[in-house]
Amino acid sequence: MAATDNPILRVDGLQMRFGGLTALDNVSFTAGEGEVTAVIGPNGAGKTTLFNCITGMYRASAGRVSFAGQDISGFAPHRVARAGMARTFQNLALFPGLNVRDNLLVGAYRHGASGLIEGAVLGPRARREQAAAEDRAAEILEFLGIPELAEAMPGELPYGRQKQVEFGRVLMQDARMILLDEPMAGMSRPEKTLMVALIRNVRHRYGVSFLVVEHDMPVIMDISDHIVVLDFGRKIADGPPAKVQQDPAVIAAYLGSEEAGQAVFAGAA
Repeated sequence: MAATDNPILRVDGLQMRFGGLTALDNVSFTAGEGEVTAVIGPNGAGKTTLFNCITGMYRASAGRVSFAGQDISGFAPHRVARAGMARTFQNLALFPGLNVRDNLLVGAYRHGASGLIEGAVLGPRARREQAAAEDRAAEILEFLGIPELAEAMPGELPYGRQKQVEFGRVLMQDARMILLDEPMAGMSRPEKTLMVALIRNVRHRYGVSFLVVEHDMPVIMDISDHIVVLDFGRKIADGPPAKVQQDPAVIAAYLGSEEAGQAVFAGAA
């Protein structure tokens, strides 16, 4: 397992079996505090399964996940979130009946301390949380550069803007680590450029660590400090982008041949 100077996430010997299928086979790695760690590999390599195990969507068959010094193995998703980890999914999960501001507020409500009854009657604690959440939503909309879209409905926005809103909702959770599952999927090149800038800005402004699954190799090589490569559920490489990009085993495994793999990575040089 490659070491980092200051790991916030540690995955040790993670295994996930579905009947006779082994989706993850003894996967171990660390992700550094304040860094962008990418997980790459061909379709079916186990990347989303890995995310699901880390965030409690699946209970791993074996192995351990530690976050910020705490063993979170077996935690339910809401406990993982409360520990300081947030996640986006491959498909957009915005609420079409809520405007942009209210979609962001949903992220804050997951972490509120007031109970359901107190919140319904707007007790003192619920009112304080509501005011703080609204201030936070306004701050994030300003940070994203879209304060004028607060009242807009998600369906009125282009795809790239919707992705920004989803990203903003994750920021509402004040997470120490954000897991992004294919954040660039379906985006145009200008939209990808904007998302890359957002990731960098969040990292530098808030000190957030990122774990990213993404198929766009030029983007991954550009933003990552550390890359983990999976193939058929096994880790086949682990290290900085320059090392991983030149690894013949990675190039061959990623597209089935070294020549084809080199073509994919060529744009990331």
